[in-house]
Amino acid sequence: MMQNAIITITNLRLRTYIGFNDEEQQKKQDVVLNIEIHYPGEKACMNDNVEDALNYKVITKTIIDHVENGRFLLLEKLVSSVLDITTEHHWVTYSRVTIDKPHALRFADSVSLSLSWQKPQ
Repeated sequence: MMQNAIITITNLRLRTYIGFNDEEQQKKQDVVLNIEIHYPGEKACMNDNVEDALNYKVITKTIIDHVENGRFLLLEKLVSSVLDITTEHHWVTYSRVTIDKPHALRFADSVSLSLSWQKPQ
């Protein structure tokens, strides 16, 4: 039986330079990442072997380093670059990244952008 493992990283709070206004270029802003990564998990489920599981800690550390040390004009570029990191491992079959930019609009909790990727069949 094919078992689709889904890793979900919820509300990863980071700080980065995001935006093109002068103020946004000078000061890091909070961003909140929500990430979903799918991969075939049957071997990990059957064998209980670390080598058969996708290492979400390694992926998350790479994302943290990329976001916190980067500068982005557009939310689209930030989301796209994080999505690229989530799909680097050849096991990944689907990934979705949503990044919220709190305080982006005066009367809204946040503005977010989502992108997804699916491995070609």
